[in-house]
Amino acid sequence: MQEVVSASDHVLVDALRAGDEAAFAMLVRELGPPMLRLARLYVSSRAVAEEVVQETWVGVLRGLERFEGRSSLKTWIFRILTNTAKTRGAREGRSVPFSAFGDEPSVDPDRFLDENTNFPGHWATPPTRWEAPGRLVEQETLELIERESAKLPPAQAIVITMRDVEGFDAEDVCNALDISETNQRVLLHRARSKVRRALEEYMT
Repeated sequence: MQEVVSASDHVLVDALRAGDEAAFAMLVRELGPPMLRLARLYVSSRAVAEEVVQETWVGVLRGLERFEGRSSLKTWIFRILTNTAKTRGAREGRSVPFSAFGDEPSVDPDRFLDENTNFPGHWATPPTRWEAPGRLVEQETLELIERESAKLPPAQAIVITMRDVEGFDAEDVCNALDISETNQRVLLHRARSKVRRALEEYMT
């Protein structure tokens, strides 16, 4: 597989391997909050999520010499995080069934016209254009997105958090969570459909 690590990642990895405490502190400041948000979706409490993050950093430091640059440093760290969080979640009897789609509709059936109309199956209330949260500048709106994401099934919440809150691309999410592109796409579509509905109600 072709190496995909950026030049800045190379510099940072070299600094971390050399024991640069300032570089490590910078990385913790940058990635700590999103790591905690993601870990919290796997486990029962913030305290356990904090332990997961701490265990992840230990794993990062121990594994630096084995980091081969087959993904970005951030993706590699989040892969360690999700594996650690899955283990802790399983210990607590919590699991995130990424492979189980179920038969839930992606969109509320009430949003479509019924068979008693001239256009059955067409939109009764079409969705507004989805804009990724990174492009929504109002803090109030971002807080709404986070609240609604927390109500989703765990697998959907994790995928939408990584894609639309933390800014991972699809390939990085698949690599970090060890799921297929199809699985990632279905989970993201369902999550976005639900969050979009809440955003539409808020905007109007």
